[in-house]
Amino acid sequence: MNPLHPRLPGFAIGIIVVACFATGALVYPHLPSIVASHWDAAGQVNGTSSRFVAAFMLPFIMLALWGLWALLPRIDPIAKGFPGFRYVYDFFWILLEAFFGYVYALTLGADLGWAVNVSRAVLPALAILVGVIAALLPLVKRNWFFGIRTPWTLSSDAVWDKTHRLGAPLLGIAALCIFAAAFAPSALALWLVIAPLLVIIVILLIYSYVLLAREKKGRGSSPPGIG
Repeated sequence: MNPLHPRLPGFAIGIIVVACFATGALVYPHLPSIVASHWDAAGQVNGTSSRFVAAFMLPFIMLALWGLWALLPRIDPIAKGFPGFRYVYDFFWILLEAFFGYVYALTLGADLGWAVNVSRAVLPALAILVGVIAALLPLVKRNWFFGIRTPWTLSSDAVWDKTHRLGAPLLGIAALCIFAAAFAPSALALWLVIAPLLVIIVILLIYSYVLLAREKKGRGSSPPGIG
């Protein structure tokens, strides 16, 4: 059962995307010809772009993501339409677009002269995004595009479910680390964001491989792989 009305997710994403395009059009005349486009971990500008790129690149990316949201459930070869967890998929994409909208507002604000450390301000929102993903993971069923997709999780419903149950608390820890990075020294902040995610990737790759190896050994099958 999908608690979301079928048209609500697309409508919500559309509002976010259109609002960003409208904001870009409104602020475009007020932006300098060359604006900051990238900031390092300390919040110092280390990349620039034209004002057109600053005003419209992220909204165009969000528009492309809107199309991707609509496309993936239609073409998934394992779980077409994502039955049983479509509401999880929809909620994630709404949250992702909202996150990009927040990042867009921060970057425009900085380019308009707001006193904001973009790198630091992004981290609490990123921590929330990762934390929500952690909470949603156990609800996701096996599919080709959405979730922890390794050759071994894609090969078995049991391996998929167990890997996602382990991934949930691990990503919860990563979310806490990312939140802490917002208040840590610049030299440590980047490691608090990247290191936990890299460790989690390695753990889940090994875990899913071992699970499928055991499953196939129990069935007397060939070594693990897709299929």
